[in-house]
Amino acid sequence: MKCPYCNAADTKVIDSRPADDNCSIRRRRQCESCGKRFTTYEKLETMPLMVIKKDDSREVYDRSKIEAGILHSCHKRPVSTQQINALIDEIENRLFNMEEKEIPTSLIGELVMEKLKGLDEVAYVRFASVYREFKDVNTFMEELRKLLKQ
Repeated sequence: MKCPYCNAADTKVIDSRPADDNCSIRRRRQCESCGKRFTTYEKLETMPLMVIKKDDSREVYDRSKIEAGILHSCHKRPVSTQQINALIDEIENRLFNMEEKEIPTSLIGELVMEKLKGLDEVAYVRFASVYREFKDVNTFMEELRKLLKQ
């Protein structure tokens, strides 16, 4: 494992334990060169999950894409990194436990919005405005009205 601080290849595992989701292993590591510590998570990789894009092309699922969208939506909101990681873990657990291994982006987007709505309404509206490609203020206001009715 390469050190994220100095890029040295020599690191050692200090501690291993099951992660909170009980589906992965959390490892504390220490770099032999610079001495800094960092955490890694290991998950069992099964058959890769494929994402069906809007143009019907397919690509391998990439957690960082969901993470980037959620981080952008939660920018300057009172949402912790732990909450974001837990939210992504919940989404992934649902996706990886589905029978189908080819998932349309629309389903992933709806799952993200469902989870964000429960976490932070402003982050939800931010994500929805990009995901649903709001064309004008009226579309944006309609989504806000739906949110206020709930």
